[in-house]
Amino acid sequence: MAVVIAIVVLLIIIGAIVLFSGVRILREYERGVIFRLGRLIAQKGPGLIFLIPIVDRMVRIDLRTVTLTVPPQEVISKDNVTVRATAVAYFRVIDPNKAVTEVENFLLATSQIGQTTLRSVLGKAELDSLLSERERLNTELQQIIDEQTEPWGVKVSTVEVKDVELPADMQRAIARQAEAERERRAKIIAADGEFQAAEKLSQAANIISQNPATLQLRYLQTLLDIGVNQNSTIVFPLPLDMVKPFVERGATSSVPPPSSSTPDS
Repeated sequence: MAVVIAIVVLLIIIGAIVLFSGVRILREYERGVIFRLGRLIAQKGPGLIFLIPIVDRMVRIDLRTVTLTVPPQEVISKDNVTVRATAVAYFRVIDPNKAVTEVENFLLATSQIGQTTLRSVLGKAELDSLLSERERLNTELQQIIDEQTEPWGVKVSTVEVKDVELPADMQRAIARQAEAERERRAKIIAADGEFQAAEKLSQAANIISQNPATLQLRYLQTLLDIGVNQNSTIVFPLPLDMVKPFVERGATSSVPPPSSSTPDS
């Protein structure tokens, strides 16, 4: 009798172990793809689920957004410049069934698609576009990668080119180009300032020429501005019209009058 009881207890324990071995708990961001005898039957979760021991197999799929860093890629641009580019992609699984049945490893497959697409897209662009048109390139990368991963139940939301490394000699060439561009702009701005100043002076001369008294008022205003500092040397210009009468008068007074001689009687 004791042997029978021991066997029953042993069977109960084994049954409980087998029963509990089929219990799974899935988190809120997880889903379970269930295979029964190798055949896809359902997608379950989150929460508590039960699997038939030995018969059912479950594959866990994480639905959170995955940050995938694309390894550095050597890219030859359209204008034959070798650059080293890195990118980052953000994607998530939207169909767990396809992510398990349509591709062996969706993480590895998405990474490889990202690398090849990065080389392909950046290789069609010129160096200036790589440096200045990042948003357009990011959008193009996202669209191409998303189209290829859609059959796997993977949605690529964003792709960003993180860094574009240039050779040292190309960096020096770009620096010289930028310096020359800044010098060109500085010369244009200075020339434009000279042109505007000359135009304003011409307008002022036309206004002053209509009324000569305006020039005298301008002289007095200039003296007032200079006289703010006590240790200033003031040079006061006089118009020639004002000085000319005094010069002529002085010249006239310096000439001796002609002498009159009386004949001797």
